Amino acid sequence: QVQLVESGGGLVQAGGSLRLSCAASGRTFSRYAMGWFRQAPGEERDFVAAINWSGNSTYYAGSLKGRFTISRDNAKNTVHLQMNSLKPEDTAVYYCAASGSWKLDYGVWDFGSWGQGTQVTVSS
Repeated sequence: QVQLVESGGGLVQAGGSLRLSCAASGRTFSRYAMGWFRQAPGEERDFVAAINWSGNSTYYAGSLKGRFTISRDNAKNTVHLQMNSLKPEDTAVYYCAASGSWKLDYGVWDFGSWGQGTQVTVSS
C-alpha cells in the first residue's frame, strides 16, 4: 500500500487553470499506475485520468481529453493533474489513487490506495 496526499485544489473562475499534485509515501511508488478521480456532490466517483508506471502511457475520460493532462515524477514520488479551460461542471472533490495494474477503462475498484481528496470549485 502507498499513502497519498493531494494538494492544489481551490477556487478558480471558468476558463482558468489549476494544477493538482499528489505526494506518495514509500519506496514502491514507481510500481504503481496512478489515477485521478473526481466526485461531485450527490454523484458517483468518476474516472478522470491514469498514467502507467513509467509515465509513457496515459488514459483519459473521453470528455476531458485535451483539457486535462496527467504526469508523474517517480524521482519525487508525485503525480500531477494539469487542468485547463476549467468549467463549472468540473467542480468536484478530486482524488488521487494507486493501482497495481495498468489497463484501460478503469473503475474505482481497480485502485487500492486513495488520498483524502482536494476540493476544486469553478465559478461561472
